[in-house]
Amino acid sequence: MPSRMRIILTLLLAVALWVIATMLARADVRIISSPGGEVGPFLELFEKVRASGERVIIDGPCLSACTLVLSVVPEDRICVTRRATLGFHAARSVDRRGRTYAEPEASQIVLRTYPAPVRSWIEHRGGLTSRLLVLRGRDLKAMYASCR
Repeated sequence: MPSRMRIILTLLLAVALWVIATMLARADVRIISSPGGEVGPFLELFEKVRASGERVIIDGPCLSACTLVLSVVPEDRICVTRRATLGFHAARSVDRRGRTYAEPEASQIVLRTYPAPVRSWIEHRGGLTSRLLVLRGRDLKAMYASCR
């Protein structure tokens, strides 16, 4: 085999292996159970997921700050299983003494970041309050693709 042909075949093989390795390195992010927590770490995580191109599978409870995934990761890269549950409530802060207080301005900012169907669903149920609003089942599947 001429050396030119060998070089071409070697390059093709290298490209094929690179494509396969890239596809294998791209994993799904699966949310199985998240009670939420501080907003900062969730925003950092979801920004990394968005930048990576990975898909997010919501496969269980995604509560409080976890729901910010809807604001950061593109809708076409989020899917939900039959176990998916999203829980929304108003923003709140904790002071140095451990007391919790409402953050109405932050709640409005967060609400505006959600995709329109989610925002509408929340508003039709009275908006973000201290009460947990749970989105699941048929309502959730009307907004996001189903996955396993």
